Amino acid sequence: MPPEPTILVERRKELTYLLCQGAELEHGLMCQYLYAAFSLKTRPGPGVRQGQLEAIERWRKVILAISREEMLHWSMVQNLLTAVGSAPFVSRPHMPHQAKGYPPGVQLRLLPFGEAALQHFVYLERPEGVELSDAAGFEHEGEAPAPMTADEIVPRAQNFTTQGHLYRSIETGLVELAHKLGEDQLFIGPVFHQTDEETFRWPDLSPIVDLDGATRALERIVENGEGTRGEWSTAHFGRFLDVLREYESMRRDDPEFEPAHPVVAAGMRAVEGIEPDFLITDRATGMTSDLFNAIYELLLQMTARYFAFGHETSEQRAVLARGAVHLMFEAIDPLGLLLAQLEVGPEHPGLTAGANFQLPYRANFLLPHRRSAWIRFVERLRELATFAHDIGQFEGEQVVRSVAQALGGMATDLAAHIEPV
Repeated sequence: MPPEPTILVERRKELTYLLCQGAELEHGLMCQYLYAAFSLKTRPGPGVRQGQLEAIERWRKVILAISREEMLHWSMVQNLLTAVGSAPFVSRPHMPHQAKGYPPGVQLRLLPFGEAALQHFVYLERPEGVELSDAAGFEHEGEAPAPMTADEIVPRAQNFTTQGHLYRSIETGLVELAHKLGEDQLFIGPVFHQTDEETFRWPDLSPIVDLDGATRALERIVENGEGTRGEWSTAHFGRFLDVLREYESMRRDDPEFEPAHPVVAAGMRAVEGIEPDFLITDRATGMTSDLFNAIYELLLQMTARYFAFGHETSEQRAVLARGAVHLMFEAIDPLGLLLAQLEVGPEHPGLTAGANFQLPYRANFLLPHRRSAWIRFVERLRELATFAHDIGQFEGEQVVRSVAQALGGMATDLAAHIEPV
């Protein structure tokens, strides 16, 4: 195998640029994995026999667990960004279409569970030195960006072949910058703007104050994804590979086996001139899709506020963290599972919408002023609860009403922490 291409990190600006790319990738991978997990069927029917459901639920649990580990990695990258004096970065390229802006060999796209998705996941998580082909449909065309040179002042994309390659380069850059600037001058961000194990119940998540802590965080990310050298059975790579092999075996035994709903990259509208592959025309499906995406955007805003707060108390930060977690489990998960079952519209019979993770804009999501930020959070939660009720009667009504109730309760909890003028 040829050596991994060199990535130059001469200055703090290049370091934070690469860390933002890392945050984007963790975010995008999480969306890919959730989309595939949501697409799996939950009951027997065409393509799925009762005895096959156990395997399907086991696969869903594996993919959801990996997606939540991507959230852990994302949080670690946010801590790193804060530690070296930058802001949290929660933006990413648009979906549901194929995300652009990375080297040719690093591509993100929403795919339903199946051979193509699993091969793509295995490819993205592959360890250093393992040569694999990407899934069908992923054409690695175009020139790989060259390394930066020492006389360039504006940061730009550089070539990396895997997530591990990117993080190894970031680690090398951190070591060199710590030597060049001194650790005290490199790690200038406040500890109290970072997160820890107690907040999100993730092991090894702790504030970063020095090179040792930064190195441990990066090594944890790489080991979770591709595994330690020669041992990847419990890493993302190995776990996806196990699911792929079992899925292929079950398909050989039963060629009619189809564990996923026929989800497609469907959306309600273009964003910044980019059209979805399929336009949703069913009213209830469209409103549910918009509800999902609006909640997802709010979750990102609350998370950005958590990492870059202004004058919040420890108790208020804990409320924000709990709110983000509750939105994930009480709104994103149930709506994602529901959308995989809702039809796009009569123009596309038999195809279902899926949770497309579409954002209304690509920007950072930080609301700068504390009181107004919290007022806006409460206002938006109430708006979304009302919108959910307005969808009315349809096959997913009970799920949506449960989500509306959760949103209303969260609005009440947050409102209690807004001080009167």
